[in-house]
Amino acid sequence: MDSDDCYMESGEEDLYSDGADDYYDGDDHDGYDKDDTGFLVDDDDDDSSMISSPRSHINYVVLKEEDIRRKQESDIAQVSMILSLSKVEASVLLLHYHWNVGKVNDEWFADERRVRTSAGLEGGSAAVPYSEGGKVACGICFDYFCPTDIVPIMCGHAFCSTCWTSYISIAINDGPGCLMQKCPQPSCPVAVGRDMVEKLVSFEAKDKYNRYFLRSYVEENKKTKWCPAPGCDHAIEFSATGTGRSYDVSCLCSHRFCWNCTEDAHRPVDCDTVSQWIRKNSVEAENTKWILENSKACPKCKRPIEKNHGCMHMTCTPPCRYEFCWLCLGAWSEHGAGTGGPYACNRYSKAKVEGMHDEAEMKREMAKNSLEKYTHYYERWAGNQTSRQKAIGDLEKFLKEEVMKLSEKQCIPETELGFITDAWLQIIECRRVLKWTYAYGFYLPESEQEKRQFFEYMQGEAESGLERLHKCVEMESEVFQNPEDTPKQDLKGFRTKLTTLTSVTKTHFETLVKALENDLSDVGFASGVEVTI
Repeated sequence: MDSDDCYMESGEEDLYSDGADDYYDGDDHDGYDKDDTGFLVDDDDDDSSMISSPRSHINYVVLKEEDIRRKQESDIAQVSMILSLSKVEASVLLLHYHWNVGKVNDEWFADERRVRTSAGLEGGSAAVPYSEGGKVACGICFDYFCPTDIVPIMCGHAFCSTCWTSYISIAINDGPGCLMQKCPQPSCPVAVGRDMVEKLVSFEAKDKYNRYFLRSYVEENKKTKWCPAPGCDHAIEFSATGTGRSYDVSCLCSHRFCWNCTEDAHRPVDCDTVSQWIRKNSVEAENTKWILENSKACPKCKRPIEKNHGCMHMTCTPPCRYEFCWLCLGAWSEHGAGTGGPYACNRYSKAKVEGMHDEAEMKREMAKNSLEKYTHYYERWAGNQTSRQKAIGDLEKFLKEEVMKLSEKQCIPETELGFITDAWLQIIECRRVLKWTYAYGFYLPESEQEKRQFFEYMQGEAESGLERLHKCVEMESEVFQNPEDTPKQDLKGFRTKLTTLTSVTKTHFETLVKALENDLSDVGFASGVEVTI
C-alpha cells in the first residue's frame, strides 16, 4: 500500500481496542494532546490497546474521498499504460471487470479480441449514412444534420447531439446503471464512455455520473466497503493477510464496525451469531412470544385475551362477550358445584391427566421457558450497551470539563491524569465485549454443560472485575475534586488502585476473548478444576 493512503492501519498485531479512535475525531495527536474536540488522545496504537490479541496480522486502511479518487485514477492510468489504451477505454474495461486490475491484464493477454467485444470496446462497423447534400441522418429522431452536429461513436452509429444528451441524461437519472450504458442502436454492444458524458450532459448530470463512477470503485471492489455510519463518506480497504477471524475496524469518523457483516464491532462473537441475535431482537418476533405466553385465544372468536385479574372467570371483549374459564377454556355457564365451585375448576387437572391439554400446555410451557431465557440474556445485553453509552458520556464529560479542574485543584499536570482516561477507555471496550458475550451465551447449546459452566465462570470473573473497575472510577474519583479533603498522597493511592484494577480487568477480558475465539476449546483442561458458580 502507498504510504499516502494509510490514514489508519493496524500494527503488527491485531490490537483490538476502542482506544481513542472510538471517541475522537482528528488525524494527528502527540501523547495525550488535545484534538479539536478538546479530548485527550493517545497516539501510540500499540500501547493504547484495551484488549489485544497477537494471533494475526490484519491490516486495513481508511480511505477518504480524495484517496479513493486517487487510487481509482491510478488504476486507470496503470491499465491504460500497460495495454496501450486511452483512459476512457481503460475505464470501460475496469468497470466491466469490477475494478480488478489483475484480472483485466490476465484476460486481455489471454484473448484481446474477446475482451474487447465483451467489454464493449468494439462492435459491428456501420457506415455513416450521408444523404444528398452531405447531411447525416440521426438514428433516433431521423432528422438530417450537418456532420458537425453528429456525435459519432466507435461502432459508427450516428446520432445528433440533442438525442445523445437526452439518452445519457435519462440513463444517469435512472441510477448507477448508466456506468454500463451501451450504444442506443438496438443490439449494439459498444459502451458509452466517460468522454461522451463530459462532452454532452449538464453540470448536474455530470456530477451525478462522477459520483456513481467513484462509488463503483468501492462497491464493485471486493477489498473495500463504505463505512456504514450515517453521513460518513469514508471507505475501508481491508487486507486479510493474517490467519485470524477478526474483521473489526475503526473508521476516522469514530464508528467501529465489523468489515465482514458491517454490523457494530462484535469481537469475539462471530458474524452468524450476531446476525441471529439481531433477528431475534426484532419486535414482532418477541411480541408473538409474549402473546403466546401471556394470553389465550377466546374459545368462540379466537382473539387473544390477556388475564389481568385473579379470578378464572373471563369475559371476552365486545362484540363477542363470551364467558369462559381461563383454566379449562370451557363455558362459564357449565361451572358450578360439579367443577369444584363457580370460581374453582378441577376440570383442567383432570383433562391434563387424561392427555387432553398436553400438547397445548407443552407448547405454552416451551414458549414461556424460551422467553424467560431470552429475557435473561437480552436484559444483560441491553444493560451493558446502556452502561457503555453512559461510560462514553462520562468520559467525554471528564475530558471536557473535569480533567482541567482536577489538574488545577490537585496542582498536577493533566498528563498525570491519563490513568483515569485509560480506565474509562478500558470500561467502554469491556462493556462492548461483555455485551456480545451474552449473545454468545444465548446460543450456547444447553447440552454442552461443561462448556456452559466454563463460559459462565469466565464471564462472571470478567464481569466482576469490570464492575469493580467501573465503580472505582465512577464513585471514588469524585472525591478528588475537593483538594482540602484529599491530600496528594491519597491521589497517588487512588492512581495505584485504579491502574491495578484496569490491568486486572484487561487481563480477565483478554482471557475471555481468547477462550471464545477458540470456541472454548480449553474446557477439557478447565474441567479438571472444580468451579463454583
